[in-house]
Amino acid sequence: METRREERIQRLVQALKRADKIHLKEASVLLGVSEMTIRRDLSAQPAGVVLLGGYVVIDPKINNVTNYFVSDQQARQVEEKRHVGALAARRVSANDTLFFDCGTTIPYIIEAIDEDLPFTAVCYSLNTFLALQDKPLCNVVLCGGTFRPDSYIFTPLAGHNLLDNICPNKAFISAAGVHLEHGASCFNFEEIEMKHRALSGAGQRILVCDHTKFGQVKPARIGDLTLFDTVITNRPPDPAFLRYFKAQQITLLS
Repeated sequence: METRREERIQRLVQALKRADKIHLKEASVLLGVSEMTIRRDLSAQPAGVVLLGGYVVIDPKINNVTNYFVSDQQARQVEEKRHVGALAARRVSANDTLFFDCGTTIPYIIEAIDEDLPFTAVCYSLNTFLALQDKPLCNVVLCGGTFRPDSYIFTPLAGHNLLDNICPNKAFISAAGVHLEHGASCFNFEEIEMKHRALSGAGQRILVCDHTKFGQVKPARIGDLTLFDTVITNRPPDPAFLRYFKAQQITLLS
């Protein structure tokens, strides 16, 4: 069984030498196995390739050293993230202009959006971009720059930021830490500029996170929780957060 798994992974690695990504459905046809089999193959460590936004890609950890990788986080709290994604997707309306942050919760929002819904999406993350490509009526705007293989994000060059010319009516912001005193935070300092630009120009500012993020503080501070109009999570946080959200008129959805 392990030999067959290794053979399938090696075939994917060879195929990825000819293309930067392979859709999960295409990988299933290529290998002659179900999509679920491929998901199981890639969830076992080590694999060398990972699944991001419905596409098989080379694991960005190869030849890189860092403390945080998207590929590490994507298999954690999957059901919780799917719940958050379904709730967040209900906030999307036809012809919205949306900002989608980086991280592994965001693709679950995109996955849950009705495919018959037309909308414009602005993003700066590769896994977010790949997920958006599966939405037939989505007009995708990818903010470019220097690619960061650990977090799969693009950071602006020479002070030029495409978000300066876009005003999304809704921004979905992800966080790895949500704390009453220290506010919302994330792992990577490189994310902060794009999050701040999106928050400053958005009509509605929506924080999305699963319940494990409450009470946590990560190195890069996004800002106070009062930056957000709405917080979406998979279950209600501690009473102290509930009191805070009520006092600050922040809508909580769980």
